[in-house]
Amino acid sequence: MGEFVSLEVEAGVGTIRLNRPPVNALNNQVQNELAAAAREASDREDVRAVIIYGGEKSFVGGADIKEMAAKTYVEMGRFGAALTSTISLVAQIPKPTVAAITGYALGGGLELALAADRRIAGDNVKVGQPEIQLGIIPGAGGTQRLARLIGPSKAKDLIFTGRFVKAQEAFELGILDEIVAPDDVYDAALKWVSQFVNGPAVALKAAKAAIDGGLDTDLGTGLKLETSLFTGLWATEDQANGMKSFIENGPGKATFEGK
Repeated sequence: MGEFVSLEVEAGVGTIRLNRPPVNALNNQVQNELAAAAREASDREDVRAVIIYGGEKSFVGGADIKEMAAKTYVEMGRFGAALTSTISLVAQIPKPTVAAITGYALGGGLELALAADRRIAGDNVKVGQPEIQLGIIPGAGGTQRLARLIGPSKAKDLIFTGRFVKAQEAFELGILDEIVAPDDVYDAALKWVSQFVNGPAVALKAAKAAIDGGLDTDLGTGLKLETSLFTGLWATEDQANGMKSFIENGPGKATFEGK
């Protein structure tokens, strides 16, 4: 467990918890601890789904600007590469993930949220990529994941202006997937991931790999990836158990071991 980032595991759900008041600003230490938590969540067999949570007040308000402003070009090159790598580690967690967003998800905070499979937020949150207001651009996936999620034109509007976007507009743009009361954010995220705890873990991993991998290539290559992952599931116990249960008992009654 790090000073600012921890992985808390209960009933198959791992919560990556950021706790650097007041807004969980991303600095070198947070980046390193977040990377460690993402690796642990990926590796632990008792973690079947993951929530990324910044607490009741704020998800992540952005990078630590004071720390960034003092860096040299060479230092910033190392930090930028490390932060991008860390966000990618979160995106590559081979299990269902959800960002539980409260308060603000700005700059690097939105980039972290975009790395999750789903985003659930309070109805009072604000999101955005305000880097342009500092004379820079998003540097940890914002120009790439946001454009892939909502399209280049809408992404350019948000990135060019740097404006803050309220929850309802963010939902309409497709940045957020669900809006709930602020006090219900974590519980709503827990409800979503809990449905996967006893699911076919290998098939869920394959589904995520097929979708994410296919988005980064052409349709033909994506279809080949899908076929390979699809047929590979015939090597799992879950496939045998799932089909046997369907034949004998009908749909939706199988139990899975994640093997």
